[in-house]
Amino acid sequence: MSGTFTKSMARNIFYGGTVFFALLFLALTFDSMQTLPKRDNRANLTPAVVAGKKVWEVNNCIGCHTLLGEGAYFAPELGNVYKRRGPEFIKAWIQSQPTGAPGRRQMPNFHLTEQQLNDLVEFLKYSSEINTANWPPNIEG
Repeated sequence: MSGTFTKSMARNIFYGGTVFFALLFLALTFDSMQTLPKRDNRANLTPAVVAGKKVWEVNNCIGCHTLLGEGAYFAPELGNVYKRRGPEFIKAWIQSQPTGAPGRRQMPNFHLTEQQLNDLVEFLKYSSEINTANWPPNIEG
């Protein structure tokens, strides 16, 4: 091999690397598209879950909470709250906010209707049933 690096060599490395990483990207995309339907819980998507997701978005819950590791870290992870606490606790907790406990962060009261609470709980139930490969690692979020 020559001691000089030519334009032809640089071009070949560039094109070879581009093709390699494009093929790698396509292979990983294909693998993800094959794996996701087995893990994402789409079979349990109901109108109540969709309505609960809308309640989640309209009230910007992700602005304070995380869901499956995504969102803000101001308040607890809610990806497994349904399994940890159950539906009645979740509804009671949301309705009782703010608690007024000194020295604690306070969640505002969003004045949700009973139907909105039920939908939100259905959304959290749906989220808790997604195969997350044991995320979060701590049961308490």
